Amino acid sequence: MTLIAFGINHKTAPVELREKVAFSPDAMVEALKSLALNTGADESVIVSTCNRTEIYAQAENLTGAALTKWLAEFHQAKADELGLNSYIYQQDDAIKHIMRVACGLDSLILGEPQILGQVKQAFVSAKDSGVIKSDFERLFQQTFSVAKRVRSETDIGSNAVSVAYASVQLAKHIFSSLKKSNVLLIGAGETIELVAKHMHEQGVESLSVANRTLARAEAIAKPLGASTLTLTQIPHHLKDADIVISSTASQLPILGKGLVERALKDRRHKPMFLVDLAVPRDIEAEVGELDDAYLYTVDDLQQIVEKNLESRQHAALQAEQMIDQQAQQYLQWRQGQTSIDVLRDFRQQSENQRDTLVAKALNQLADGKEAEQVIKELANKLTNSLIHAPTKALKKAAMQQDNKNMSLLQDALGLARANDSSK
Repeated sequence: MTLIAFGINHKTAPVELREKVAFSPDAMVEALKSLALNTGADESVIVSTCNRTEIYAQAENLTGAALTKWLAEFHQAKADELGLNSYIYQQDDAIKHIMRVACGLDSLILGEPQILGQVKQAFVSAKDSGVIKSDFERLFQQTFSVAKRVRSETDIGSNAVSVAYASVQLAKHIFSSLKKSNVLLIGAGETIELVAKHMHEQGVESLSVANRTLARAEAIAKPLGASTLTLTQIPHHLKDADIVISSTASQLPILGKGLVERALKDRRHKPMFLVDLAVPRDIEAEVGELDDAYLYTVDDLQQIVEKNLESRQHAALQAEQMIDQQAQQYLQWRQGQTSIDVLRDFRQQSENQRDTLVAKALNQLADGKEAEQVIKELANKLTNSLIHAPTKALKKAAMQQDNKNMSLLQDALGLARANDSSK
């Protein structure tokens, strides 16, 4: 059986190609059945996210070319383009790749946790489609086990590695609980959208999004149950904000020192935490001179992110060691399964030979042939049948002077070696 991990991701393919070969959840059952029918895949799992599409499959004589051809035909894409932007791992390397993906070591953001859930869902879909057998059942259960260990025994996911998340984590350090904090987000771009999601995940109950265009602010706020403001309304609401995070494309500051100073006076100098993620700045640098105003810039957060990324990279080295151990355990199990299959086939073959000869002997007895002659003939034929294959193997090893195989055969057949005869 050949095990292959084949796919494209954010490192190898542009977003246009990734979009073209992505699988929707509704198409997954059809895709898995088509994959088995057209490539002969005995077991398979398809992982499809915004950053990657990967096929994990196992079959006799399976090739990366066959998977490339199938993926191109299924999505009506160009096979040569896929070939140039894809990667293929086989056997041991495929096992480690699957585990690395689930642990977040191959993600755009090192150690991000969402990929584990996506791999689990892909496995469930494959299992529901009937394309999972014992090998993949064991492989993916061990993959989920090592991913859990990496998450709990290393710092792979404990430190922020994006400025959006870092700003939320920093706020958590200053306000032990964000739940009751009033949060004002200024802007409506991707960064503020990420900050809003992180704040919502932290249980923030009072969240407002201010933007020049209300429609864009509402697109971020509505799914999270947040309120919206225009930029001109900020001076009237700033006094209520415990946390202010801003990221706009404005060429002039949104918050000046005087505006923040008046807000702090109205708050009776209750501290205000401000984060400026914009370039050029949204918040005047002089705001940091005010008592009770704690201002951080994107450069401050970038230093935190870089330090945390170093920490994650150290954790990734620990994770790689865990993956090596887990992959080795799976390989040992699979080799054990192979030996079980060989033993089962050997026993079945021997029993078939016995049953054939016994049936023939019983027929001879029924025809009146002398019992002693039948028994001797049965014994001779059974002996010749059982020693035929080992005899051929011994002769071959002797002719080729293959001492290693000769020694293995002697041990397997329980034969004393020549140099052991004196013992």
